[in-house]
Amino acid sequence: MAGKRKTNPAGSTNSFRGDVLRVLGALKVATADQIQRIGAPHLSFRHADKETPSKQKQARTASHTGAFSDMRKHGLSENGGSTETGDSLRNLTLKGLEAASYELRRPVTEMGSTARGAGSSGASHPMAVNETVIAMLRPKPNMAKLADDLAEVRAAAQAAVDAPAGIGTIASYWTEIPLPATGTWNAPGKGGAQADMVLTAPQDQVPLLFIEVDNCHETAEELADKLEKYARFFRREMKDTDGKERPMWRTRWTAPATWSGDATHPPVLLVFNRVGERNPNCTVPRLMELTRHLWEGERQRGGHHVYDGRIPVIATGLQNLREHGPAGPAFLRFGRDGMQPLLEAIGNPRREAADARAREEARVRQEEYKAQVRRAAEEQAAKKAAEREARRPVCTGCGAKFTDERWEAAQATDWGTPKDSHPQLCDDCKHRAEAAARQAQVDNERQEQDQAVPEQKATRWFSRRA
Repeated sequence: MAGKRKTNPAGSTNSFRGDVLRVLGALKVATADQIQRIGAPHLSFRHADKETPSKQKQARTASHTGAFSDMRKHGLSENGGSTETGDSLRNLTLKGLEAASYELRRPVTEMGSTARGAGSSGASHPMAVNETVIAMLRPKPNMAKLADDLAEVRAAAQAAVDAPAGIGTIASYWTEIPLPATGTWNAPGKGGAQADMVLTAPQDQVPLLFIEVDNCHETAEELADKLEKYARFFRREMKDTDGKERPMWRTRWTAPATWSGDATHPPVLLVFNRVGERNPNCTVPRLMELTRHLWEGERQRGGHHVYDGRIPVIATGLQNLREHGPAGPAFLRFGRDGMQPLLEAIGNPRREAADARAREEARVRQEEYKAQVRRAAEEQAAKKAAEREARRPVCTGCGAKFTDERWEAAQATDWGTPKDSHPQLCDDCKHRAEAAARQAQVDNERQEQDQAVPEQKATRWFSRRA
């Protein structure tokens, strides 16, 4: 124990240091509070009984604060200033990013920057990005770690477990991702954009989602310009490892060829955090008009739209996202009325329903066609059977119709097949006729014998008398 304490004077454990590496590796800069809510959400319930919110925060973040202290001693992390509310910011060093790459199972070249200096101006935007991640994740407490806690603590934690789930894990989120319109991934040229966040969670039916967070400082025109850069990036093609031209984004991320049947570009989610002077209720309608050519679909007869070649653009407020989560009605898809859950907003439920109806109608038509073919075949078979029945021979003896076997035997003409003796009679009549013929033959033979014997005797008698 003494040796471990010397190595990590603050007494942090591997699990808490792992939380720090994973969260900062994905988010680049964060507070101990944010790291605790993502990495160890059960602590929020264990320390809910403290007298004041500040004491609650101090208690639940103590383990991660100790982890920071030990990691700073080993050159893995450093202090990065403070937020506007006075919370200390932390970020990883280059050595820390390398360690985080192992935790997140990402190439070191894709870990991004150390975010050094992000806290010099309060880091309001990175904090909003982090809060968006937490609202999307909706981290669930590990009930096994609360096995020895009070019943009310476990009940509150269980309520969080039973609430609608979020999307992905912290390893599903990437921040500050360049989207080069020119240049390369590692050396982007001018004219490109940088995504605040990229979400890859195919296990939760979100294979790829780009997320932009706005603190309501940007105008609709500035946001429209950013979406134009997204469109330029999505259209850019380059040679993949197999030598074939593909959209550049597909050389880094995996996504289906179609989204709910639409061959669209990846969806972009705009998250508005109401801290700036601009009202998103005014910004969004103006933004819709400016970017209509990017997202508007073509209306079909069935009432749904087709969005081939378009960008699904979705908007939400951070407060709505916190309240409802990804599974709640918190998302507005540009061009649609009403709020939807995220999966419906990035998809095309009406087209899916129309496609399902079309498949069902095609299935019904196919079944009807098969039924018609069966009926036609049955009618043809019945007609042939009737025609054959009309040709069936009738016994000239009793008037009964021939059986199939008798009919076949009566008309046998194959080489080596004996000719039927009574082709006009049924089996019974044939048997009787044959029996009568045999009896007649016996009678004839007997009669002939009876007639032949007296003649022989007479001849002998006259010869003796002579």
